[in-house]
Amino acid sequence: MPPSPTLRRGHRFGFLIVVALLAAGAIITVRLQPEMDGNIKGLITALTVLVSLLLTLIWFLFLSRYVAWVRLAGLVVIVGLVLGLKASTRVDGAVDGSGTPNIVWKWTPKREITNAPLPKTVHASLTPHLDIPEVPQFFGPERDGVVRGAHLNHDWAANPPKLLWRQPAGLGWAAFSVAGGRAFTLEQRGDDEMVTCYDVTSGALIWSHPHAKVRFVEWQGGDGPRATPTISKGRVYALGATGILDCLNASDGSQVWSLNVLTEHQLANLTWAKSTSPLVFDDKVVVTGGRKVDASGNDIPGSCVFAYNRDTGAPLWKAGNDTSSYASPVLVTLAGKRVILSSNANNLTIHDPATGNVLLAYPWGVPKWPRAAQPTLVPGDRVFLTAGYGMGCVMLQIKAGADGLLTASQLWSSHKMKAQFNSVHVLNGHLYGLDDGALACLNIDTGERLWKDGRFGSGQTLLVDDAVIIQSEKGDVVLAEASPNAYRELSRLPALRSKTWNHPVLAGRYLLVRNDQEMACYELAVVK
Repeated sequence: MPPSPTLRRGHRFGFLIVVALLAAGAIITVRLQPEMDGNIKGLITALTVLVSLLLTLIWFLFLSRYVAWVRLAGLVVIVGLVLGLKASTRVDGAVDGSGTPNIVWKWTPKREITNAPLPKTVHASLTPHLDIPEVPQFFGPERDGVVRGAHLNHDWAANPPKLLWRQPAGLGWAAFSVAGGRAFTLEQRGDDEMVTCYDVTSGALIWSHPHAKVRFVEWQGGDGPRATPTISKGRVYALGATGILDCLNASDGSQVWSLNVLTEHQLANLTWAKSTSPLVFDDKVVVTGGRKVDASGNDIPGSCVFAYNRDTGAPLWKAGNDTSSYASPVLVTLAGKRVILSSNANNLTIHDPATGNVLLAYPWGVPKWPRAAQPTLVPGDRVFLTAGYGMGCVMLQIKAGADGLLTASQLWSSHKMKAQFNSVHVLNGHLYGLDDGALACLNIDTGERLWKDGRFGSGQTLLVDDAVIIQSEKGDVVLAEASPNAYRELSRLPALRSKTWNHPVLAGRYLLVRNDQEMACYELAVVK
């Protein structure tokens, strides 16, 4: 009996089965890679799914042997669905630090409080709380992510943190700096980028300094400023998302001087905006730049670190031969020299603070991927570098070289620490930080990872005495033990209620947190 036409002219489902098996195998293989970044895994997974859907469409239109009207009707339905979704949805930022688009209906309210006014202004003469310890710059009092002598009570169940205030915040990912009992930050309120000053214990607005019609817009990272202000000698130094560098009086927000770092040096902005906190010392304020581009729009090397007179804003020096990235400059002492560390797009540069002269340029990383983690000073004249997006980490030994220059040799490298947004901390011969969203502990001398645990996403951390405060991406604040033996969660606080990329700040017993929707202050119990 001859085979029926139906069987002889089957729809070639074997092709779809092969595509599905190959796609599943690729995704499983990628997901099982223990040291591959979650971002890279997500990207490969998304591309695999996309290619599989494209192959399925090709199969349906050209290989399936369905009759012409069925294929045509199917194509019309698919095109209609795509056009309908395009017309009825929009992208509202990223879901998380992976960069996955957050697809919402077009009528869904945007992630901002466009018409919300600032809190009622309190007179600038509000008495400062001089008993509150200062955190005058990004990443802790010494810009090393460490808070010493806080003596926190670790049992938040028995001694729950006291919420002092909570209120709406403008857009942006800047953290707070604290001086004189006042908390300073940057935020986007409608079309205005603002430097704002609040009372730590009440949340009352003391002053705001707006730049009208200044708004950085970027779909993935979101709108608004990113960099934390620096407070020094009664003045606020704030770098906005578009490159505006302000020097303001901390008492009332009045302007001392202002300039735009990018326009002054004819630089293009970075993809995710200016995100670096000003470094202020001696008579200088030091910031990083942006992208120098040629006539075709391609990046070319140029100066990437800039120093200005802190009192007048007059330029003092410019240095480097690279494109800037997202890590803030750090002032440290290495090989007997006081130097500035700057993590750039292509390399780590070490500068003479007085002149900006490059004492060392160490190539490291992948230029197309951002670097946000601070270079970490490690005892023994060592520097630790880390980044996500497949770059991993490296430990460098720095030594004095000829003619006053410095040399670097690699002690070890690995993918055991892949800090994306956050920076790492040093305690008793160990490094603590978020390795692709999980808290990890590494041996400083060998790079061996002793443990890795928890799920915190693209969060931030602070080392507080012998514990780590973790601001998770979803909003919870977690207190964990800083011990090389194992991960142990001590306490947890549901501090915020949405995506949080801002760094937590601990000023004495006051924990200040914020994201692009709300800000709050908790009073933590201390051991007496």
